[in-house]
Amino acid sequence: MSEHLLPIGARWGILAALGQGGNDNGGLWYLVYIGAFGLVLIAAFVLVLVMFSYGKLWLQAVMSNAHVSLMSLVGMSLRQVHARTIVEAKIMAMQAAVGNDPHTGITTRRLEAHYLAGGNVPRVIHALIAAHRADIDLDFDRAAAIDLAGRDVLDAVRTSVYPKVIDCPDPEKSGRTTLSAVAKNGVELLVRARVTVRTNLSQLIGGATEETIIARVGEGIITSIGASTDHLEVMENPDRISKAVLQRGLDAHTAFEIVSIDIADIDIGENIGARLQADQAEADTRKAQALAEQRRANAIAREQEMKAEVALNRSLVFLAEAEVPRAMADAFRKGTLETLRNGTP
Repeated sequence: MSEHLLPIGARWGILAALGQGGNDNGGLWYLVYIGAFGLVLIAAFVLVLVMFSYGKLWLQAVMSNAHVSLMSLVGMSLRQVHARTIVEAKIMAMQAAVGNDPHTGITTRRLEAHYLAGGNVPRVIHALIAAHRADIDLDFDRAAAIDLAGRDVLDAVRTSVYPKVIDCPDPEKSGRTTLSAVAKNGVELLVRARVTVRTNLSQLIGGATEETIIARVGEGIITSIGASTDHLEVMENPDRISKAVLQRGLDAHTAFEIVSIDIADIDIGENIGARLQADQAEADTRKAQALAEQRRANAIAREQEMKAEVALNRSLVFLAEAEVPRAMADAFRKGTLETLRNGTP
């Protein structure tokens, strides 16, 4: 069989066994060449496999100046990180000129860490871009913390740029459409207010939510109306309520900053004071009637007691009268009645 027709493995075995005429050094170098060629083939196969899997994504990152290496993409797959999400997020950040600092900016490692922590990486990047366009001071660490705290960081940034209007009270949550407050003259006022708020990003983590704002504003409106002498004062100048409520600092320790409080509608309800006075008068009448009935009952009882006392005294008189005949009879029997009549003992 011709030597050229033998496979490489067979040639290697024959040369290793025979030493090709006793030349051991030549066989050894041949083995080295074969091993190096095999390593090159393996490396080329791995490179082709990597380029086939991540070549398009890596080229997209390079062309977008995102600086994501092939080894980083392979490492993302090993760490169960969705590489396309990380690369697209970094491309968006670089193209928007957000977080360009290599140490404190938006790096691949920090994006991976936020992804592994369960965060929404694309939403954080969108929020940072929106904040950058609106000239709002928001860095990646704070945005990531807000996202991991369960708040919608993108919605928070949008609310900070475009203030949000909240109904007070909120019909969807409380089932009521107006607040009920009573002035000092007893007249009820039905008030509906609208509160304009913007997000306070510095207090978003741990800050109170919209329900607290609604409750505080409602309390402030009711207190301000209750401090008014007459309901007509409130009807004539509704903005005095909103000014008084704003001065209370109701947005303290909340995730929002109150921009304005507007009284949307005021209606007159019942005259609570008159109704309470009528109820009080009726209660007083019933109380007086009860006291009069008690006094009448006491008088009747006293009358019955006096009748019983009269009957008792009359019976005592009868008993005393009954003793007179008995005494006279005793006197006759003893003969003392005649002696007393003659005037001798």
